[in-house]
Amino acid sequence: MATTGKNPPQGVEIIPPLPHRFTMDEWFLNNQARHRAYTTHCQLVESIIDESHRICDMTLEKTKNNKFATDRVLEEQSENIKFSRDELLRARKMIVLEIDSLLTYKARLTDALSSVRRNAAVICERCLISRERRRGIDLTVDDVEKQLRIEHGVIQGAETTFVRCLEQTAEQIRTLKSVLYSIDRNLQGKDENFMIERENLNLKETGMNLSIYHGASSLDSSTLTMQEWEILSNEIITNGKKELNSSKVLRNYIDTILQEIMNDLKVQINTTNDAFNQRIRETRDIKMELESQHSKIIEKANAMTLNIARLEKTIAEKEGFLALNHTRLGNRCQRSQFERTGDAVEQQLVIECADLRDSVTKLQQTLCEAQSILRYLLKTQIQVEEDINIKTNTLKLDEVDCMGMRQALSFHAY
Repeated sequence: MATTGKNPPQGVEIIPPLPHRFTMDEWFLNNQARHRAYTTHCQLVESIIDESHRICDMTLEKTKNNKFATDRVLEEQSENIKFSRDELLRARKMIVLEIDSLLTYKARLTDALSSVRRNAAVICERCLISRERRRGIDLTVDDVEKQLRIEHGVIQGAETTFVRCLEQTAEQIRTLKSVLYSIDRNLQGKDENFMIERENLNLKETGMNLSIYHGASSLDSSTLTMQEWEILSNEIITNGKKELNSSKVLRNYIDTILQEIMNDLKVQINTTNDAFNQRIRETRDIKMELESQHSKIIEKANAMTLNIARLEKTIAEKEGFLALNHTRLGNRCQRSQFERTGDAVEQQLVIECADLRDSVTKLQQTLCEAQSILRYLLKTQIQVEEDINIKTNTLKLDEVDCMGMRQALSFHAY
């Protein structure tokens, strides 16, 4: 029964409309569709998971390979820098030694020039002036005066040559110092570069001091190619070798000049003078004593050289044992976790390693002492040889006796 008002009469129950009824075919179709959707989504999930695993594994492997390649390149670059730096250091050492040699040669030239000016020239001029006081028939142009005039010309030529050599030596020293400055600047850059590459090589992806760059400009700050870098270093080394060769040529020239000039002076003085005195015997005795010392020093130096070779061989043998010990310890580190026991082998290997290091340290200390003593012996040998040369030259020079004043003439190998 129906009503026309908004509120149903009291006592009347309203029945809702019946829900839609589905057929069995619709029911089966709905279940099949749900199953297909479930199956499809499950397959899609598995596919995405598998693809994710594959991509993760692939990127991890690629990342590791890239890091390994980068580490290898860093190591190679570090070795290149170290090799270039070592070459520069060797060149620097040679140049420093050459500068020291040139300074020694400059001192030799200065001493030689001073000796010629203040000794030979003054005495020769005094002899010429003194002989002008001769009287009568003795005031002749005799052979002594002729030789004195020749001697005066030799002395003047020696002065001119020494001055020119001093100027060349000073210029060569300046050039070598300029090359040394270039090498030092390049070495500073190599040292900084080496430290940066070693620091990069030691960095790990788990480090706490890493940061990601978000700037707009490129991080590639390269200004030179490797070829240009190598050419720059090689040019410095080549320039250094060129100047070293020039310096050696100059030193050989100075040696020749010194020897020739001193020989000319000695020959001329010996030609002008025809006598010798007691000083010759005294100088000869000292020379004989120095030669005896020289023979003993050579004997000791040879013995020390054999001792150093024996120490170096012993150290090399110890390094083989140390490498064997480290290899054994390293191999034992490959044992599984539950097999890494501190057994007697481990203890013996550790003791052996410590003993080997102690032995090598003692041998190296002994080697350093032996090398230091050998250097002292060689330095002493050089000093004795220089003394022998000086005494030899003095013997030649002292074999003259030109009237009192010429007894003051003294030359030696500068």
